[in-house]
Amino acid sequence: MKIAGNLVDGHFVTRDNRFRVTVEVRGREVWAHLPNSGRLGELLVPGRRVSLVEKAAAGRKTAYDLSMVEHDGRWISMDARLPNELVEESLLAGRLEPLAGYPVLRREVTHGRSRFDFALEAPGRLPCLVEVKSITLVVDGLGCFPDAVTQRGRRHVNELAEAANSGYRAAVIFVVQRDDAMGVRPHDESDPDFGLALRAAADRGVEVYAYGCQVEPGRVEMTGRLPVHLGIA
Repeated sequence: MKIAGNLVDGHFVTRDNRFRVTVEVRGREVWAHLPNSGRLGELLVPGRRVSLVEKAAAGRKTAYDLSMVEHDGRWISMDARLPNELVEESLLAGRLEPLAGYPVLRREVTHGRSRFDFALEAPGRLPCLVEVKSITLVVDGLGCFPDAVTQRGRRHVNELAEAANSGYRAAVIFVVQRDDAMGVRPHDESDPDFGLALRAAADRGVEVYAYGCQVEPGRVEMTGRLPVHLGIA
């Protein structure tokens, strides 16, 4: 998937708040929007090279979106919105084999107390609720989610488990926005309750999938399926 907009090189300076960073562009410090609420401590390091997307709009306080960070010679996508677009593109193209064969895709579907990213429907098949989660953290070769406590994430997997017990298919898809993960696991070090909830949901029938990405400035492509390790780290 090509990322729309003009790309600009820069260097990370500091994180100002949850969704804004200061970056250096052409020798000048400017603000950029950070489309990711994660902790990101291992990536947002002063001096790191970044790829920005120019964003000019009335009322915006930032001139750029922070798109990617270079870390140990590889690019990592920072946009937590992007995995939804990648999964939608792959679902519509029939490239996600476990969830193929659903001609109807609805976005942002409310079920119970949660809103899920997608609902898939097909004649004669159980409807399928799908929630997508972005991963940027890799530890010892495994993509780890979350990198901070996520009550919302726990609620999602609990609601998916309820749906799986009431006549739905239900699935979580983890998208690792970098190319160096050999698998995915719950990051119990950050949120052990999420790990417990995900394992319980899997035991109750929630399907858990993971995919890697090829990342370069201006382009992110979802690649092969990765194994999911649900054992205790």
